[in-house]
Amino acid sequence: MSALTLPEGDWIRGITVRQPWAACILAGKNTENRPKPWSWRGWILLHAGKARPEPAVLRDPLVARTIRNRELTTGAVIGVARLVDCHQDPDGSPPCTPWAQAGAWHLVLQDVQELPLPVPVDGQLGSWKPTPDLVEQVLQQLPDFRP
Repeated sequence: MSALTLPEGDWIRGITVRQPWAACILAGKNTENRPKPWSWRGWILLHAGKARPEPAVLRDPLVARTIRNRELTTGAVIGVARLVDCHQDPDGSPPCTPWAQAGAWHLVLQDVQELPLPVPVDGQLGSWKPTPDLVEQVLQQLPDFRP
């Protein structure tokens, strides 16, 4: 790894996202739906959960278009992104994006970068703190990444 100086302290977290939603994020889905608000902002490791996607979800036209020709990797970190906001759409207003679910909290993601090679690791529900070794494995694949 280059001599990249990383920020001190709590600057990166992990988030586990089920497939096909994780692949959709890599392809441009910038809103991740969650049942509760998140106060934390900053860089996140995008972890594809181990569960296989439901066939009905794969037939949804928006999902099918977005994941066409993409690998649905599971059980691995597949990218990084910056979490910049968390909000709910006001009652009666249209969704903020086609991906936003009514009543859900929307994590707004920017600066998404896909890893060339997935890094296998167990994730967990909610936000989690990655080990320094995992962060190093991810950053080795992103030589131009600057937190």
